[in-house]
Amino acid sequence: MLVSPQRDRVAERREATRLEILDAAWALARSEGLTQLTLRDVAAAVGMRAPSLYTHFESKMAIYDAMFGQAWGDYEQSLPELDADLPSDPRQALHRVGRHFFDYAVADLARHQLMNQRVIPGFEPSPEAYAPSLRVFAHGREVVGRLVDVSDEDFEVWIAIIGGLINQHHANDPGGSRYVPVLERAVDMWADAVGMPSTPPTARRPRRKGTP
Repeated sequence: MLVSPQRDRVAERREATRLEILDAAWALARSEGLTQLTLRDVAAAVGMRAPSLYTHFESKMAIYDAMFGQAWGDYEQSLPELDADLPSDPRQALHRVGRHFFDYAVADLARHQLMNQRVIPGFEPSPEAYAPSLRVFAHGREVVGRLVDVSDEDFEVWIAIIGGLINQHHANDPGGSRYVPVLERAVDMWADAVGMPSTPPTARRPRRKGTP
């Protein structure tokens, strides 16, 4: 006779509460600013007193740490779908890879700041929270390396180009699409610089008028 494993309902409730706290922290970061997060405001958003948060997170930095890991983990979960949908043409695939991270980063300023900028004095992600970002970086290096033979320095330039344009978007065109064509041009410039062959004209799909 098979016995079904018993559910740990206490652990489930605890995890649900942690996720509720993180959701509230993200909402406040987006509305008030990432650096303006306070335990008092987070607690109020979930109907708690501030001291009660300490049963779930030992400090505000611990909340930031969990948010950091969650943000990179969410992006990591999108990679299998990206891999499955990459075009066969290397340059088109390179454009897809760059646009995929660009779209994720420009969709949420607070998330981008936490993932990619040092805006919180004294914050350093824990090894556990940092692990998804390392896996994402390794995945990106592997994918780009399959598309074109490049050095680690070339890949660092690739990261800098994408990251720089994300920063330009948030600084100068939040909510807009001004930097999408700039991204396309920058990807082509990088591809040319590392010797990637151009996409054959017959493989290019014409862009519809008015489509970014």
